[in-house]
Formats: sequence, structure tokens, C-alpha cells
Amino acid sequence: MKKLLFAYLISLWILPKLQAQDTLCYRSSSVCDINHRSLSLPSSPCGVRAASMVVGLNVGVWMFDRYVRRVDFAFISGHTIATNFRRGFVWDNDGMGTNMFMHPYHGNLYFNAARSNGYDFWHSGLFALGGSWMWEMFMENEYPSTNDILATPIGGMALGEVTYRLSDCLLDDRQRGHRRWAHEVAAFLISPMRGVTRLLSGDARRLRPTSGRQFPKPNITLELSAGMRLLELEDEILDRGAGLATELRMEYGDRLDAAEAHPYDWFSITAHLNLQRSQPLLGQLNIIGRLTGGELLDSRKHYLSVGLYQHFDYYDSDTISAVSAKTPYKFCTPASVGTGFFYHWKGNRNWQADAHLHLNAILLGGALSDYYRVADRNYNLASGYSSKLRASLAYREQQAALSATYEVYHLFTWKGYPTHIDRSAIEPKTLNAQGDRSRAILHAVALRGNLRLYRNLHLTLNLANYTRHTHYKHYPDVTSCTFEGELLLTWRL
Repeated sequence: MKKLLFAYLISLWILPKLQAQDTLCYRSSSVCDINHRSLSLPSSPCGVRAASMVVGLNVGVWMFDRYVRRVDFAFISGHTIATNFRRGFVWDNDGMGTNMFMHPYHGNLYFNAARSNGYDFWHSGLFALGGSWMWEMFMENEYPSTNDILATPIGGMALGEVTYRLSDCLLDDRQRGHRRWAHEVAAFLISPMRGVTRLLSGDARRLRPTSGRQFPKPNITLELSAGMRLLELEDEILDRGAGLATELRMEYGDRLDAAEAHPYDWFSITAHLNLQRSQPLLGQLNIIGRLTGGELLDSRKHYLSVGLYQHFDYYDSDTISAVSAKTPYKFCTPASVGTGFFYHWKGNRNWQADAHLHLNAILLGGALSDYYRVADRNYNLASGYSSKLRASLAYREQQAALSATYEVYHLFTWKGYPTHIDRSAIEPKTLNAQGDRSRAILHAVALRGNLRLYRNLHLTLNLANYTRHTHYKHYPDVTSCTFEGELLLTWRL
């Protein structure tokens, strides 16, 4: 997982470098016309190759697990497959990183097997669902997982479309030599299945009069940050941890054009990577992608749009030290969608302001549990709803900027386990429970300030507070509060 995340970080860092000499598509019609003429015409979907890649991926991963890693779940037979069909789906007990990030990442591979072979966003999602169903029913001797069949295709659609579009920015079939292969390798790292498709079809080495891209060059804003991080858990005993942290923020597309017809013509990414031994490498990942939208107001001073947005949220931490031996926070929503409003105040030459409001339904989420400890799981699976509010103010094109974010998640764990159960005798593979019967309310509040030091170099201060109140049906309620601070140097492109 660490190598995978570092590969993504490196790929996203070189993305604007490789784009530097390319034409960006703004609202100028002449530039966009030139850009559109360089695109490849949509190809007919190749279902046989897409399906073969999905099946081949599953078989390849299973063979690695079975013959190289020799993990228990990969020892399958006709009997285990029949048992899976007879028993049906259950809630599993894998860790949050596996269930809520690695499974969506695997779904992104299924998705891009279809996306790179001519299918659109929605039909590619069906391939992600089919690949996930095949794995759950045939490729493991553990019962099929309810949470995996939700997180893998839905979260995979979010990660998949993001990686597909970012890889698209790098392709240019008119180029030759080292620059061409640098683009191909970077695109492969971002979207491996698209890279495989281009190798199989010969597009990776074919020279053509068009770029090979499917989308016009978008506006991309990228911020890369690195610095110090302080994490503090308020408890009976004060618990602090400090270390290095990095942050990536990206905005793709034009947020002032909600009339775009295709999913993810606009999206944003926020990712935090921790370089701290006591903490997980991936500390935070947020994706917001616009599925469809419309403009409500577009005047000289004001802009307002409404749209349907897909959300992928992942927040993870681990025990800071042995002082309290408690986990500060852990929550995620890999399958979430809702209505969003975006407001932009055009102000004057010196000042500009933005505001976002999102109201979402959560099909699958997770939140830290104070009592559930089964196998690798210390969190409750849940569903519910959330709201997000963000406001920002910028002075003279980001010479100074201030933004505030407030997120609220209401997560309900419906399917618990018998209260009289002997925990020492629990069989993780057969305990079909979401976790503790509970209702969790999580608040994530963040304040971010940017000050330009020199050209593209900024000084960034991030302050965040995570509060959780969980009401348990069979156990005492628990409230926890965590403070996080970061002082970073940010390179803005």
C-alpha cells in the first residue's frame, strides 16, 4: 500500500511538469476548438477485451495470493464456491485500510478495464460491480462480503474516473522518443489498466495525427505541501504525537461551468500522507466529483450552481503512544452521493470568495468503535447522512487566502451482535455484524491559511478538530476530541 501511494504522489507531482508546454483549455473558443481537433474520436466499446481484463485481473491476484503469499483465504475449491453461494453475503472484519481504501482501489482497476475500452462512466461502473461479485463469490474461501460489494464498485467509480481523467492529461500520440515514454509511464502509474489497454492495442507506441486523449485539456490547480504535524488527543491523560506530513490538493476542470454534460468534468482531491511511524501512511483522502449540474445564477458579481455530487471520504489515525493507547479518530464514507450548491462572489480585482454546501446520503460508512474488537476491525460499519460547508476568501490571486470547512456525519450501525456472545469464542468469518449497535455523530472542522512567500511558494497553516459522540445501545456512551495542527511549505502550480 505504501509503494502504491508513493507512486501516485510522484505521478501527480510530475503531471503539471509534463503539461507545462501543452495548451490549456480555457473559455476561449479558438483555443478550445484547436484542443478539440486534437482529440481522438470515441471508439466502439470492446466488451470482450474489457471483460477479459477484469477476469484476468482477478485470476492474477488470486494466483499471487495462493502461490506466492499462500494466504488462507486463497485456498479455494468447488466446495468453497458452493458454500459462498449457499451462505450469501455477510459483514466482514477486515481493517479500515483494506475495506475502505484498498477495495475501492481494486474497484478502480475493474472500472478502468472498461473505461479504457470505450465504455462510459456508468457502464464502466457495471464492470466494477461484476468484477467485485466474481471475486466475492469465486476467489475466496471466506463468505462474500456485504460491505465489499458496496465499497468496491461505488468507491472504485470515484477513484477510477479521477485516475482515468488524470492519465488522459498526459497522453499525446503525436510525440516521439523519451518524452513520449515519460508520458506513457506516468499515465500507466496513475491508471494501470489504461496502460495495459494501450499496450495491448498498440496505442502506447503508435504515432497518430491526434493526441489520443478523450477530453479537452482542463484547468488544473495543484498544491503540494510538506512540513510538521502535531496530533493531540484530549483524554484523562494528555497524549501528543508529532511528525512529518505531506499534503496534496488538486482541482480539475471549471467549477464555474456546471452545465457540463459528463460526470467528473469537475472534481477536487485532498490527500494527506503521514511520514510518522505511529500513524498510517494515508491519513486523509477526500474526493468530490460533480456527476451533473445546472447554473442557477450567473451575473457580473455572483455565480450560483446546483449539482449532483459523488463523495469519497477517508480519515484515519492510529494510537499516538502508549500513554493512553487510544486511537484519536477513524471514519470514512466510500459510498456517498448528494446534492451540492456552489456560490462564487466575483468581487473586484483584489478579492474573491467561494462557498460550497453539500447534503449527502451515505450508503456505506464507518466510524471508530470503543468496544468492537474482532480480527482486524476496530470500527463500526454504518450508513446515514452528512453535510459539508466550506467557505474561502482570497486576496489578489492567492497572495493570501483563508478557508474554513465544517463537516458533520451521522452514522447508524443497525446490525449488531448478540449481547450474550462469548467474545473469546467469536469466529470472525461467521460473525455477521456491522459492529456495536450505535449512533455516531462526527464533526470535522478545519481552518486553512495561505500566505505567499515568493512566486509559487506559500506558507500554509492547517488547524483541524475532530469530535465524535457515539451513543451505544448496550454500552456507555463515549465522546472524544482530537486536535491536529500542520505548518507546511506549499508549492502551488
